[in-house]
Amino acid sequence: MGSAPENLGPIVIQLLLGVGFAALILTLAFILNPRKKSKPHDTFECGVEYYGDARSVFNIKFYLVAVLFILFDIEAVFLYPWAVNLIKFNEAGLGTFILVEMFLFIFILAVGLYYIWKKGALEWD
Repeated sequence: MGSAPENLGPIVIQLLLGVGFAALILTLAFILNPRKKSKPHDTFECGVEYYGDARSVFNIKFYLVAVLFILFDIEAVFLYPWAVNLIKFNEAGLGTFILVEMFLFIFILAVGLYYIWKKGALEWD
């Protein structure tokens, strides 16, 4: 049979501090909240009056650029751990192989960027 860890003190203290802080913030927000009644507004939170229907048609280019940004942003994140660990790879004898692999990765990204650029996916008409 396993036994409970003997040093649960720091874990319990951290848990109590976290729950206590959250409870304190929520209590202060409830106490300090201004309670003035106001009529409902016909504007967004930023104060701009809305117009038209919420189901209006958006340009597909907006979504395409957003997806492409996320795609290239996530792929660029993969470059950071590679750059940090390149020296370790080199010490293990894999430096040249990893360098070629990363240039191949960057080349594929460049080909993809060239393709979407030539297709006009980044043009705003």
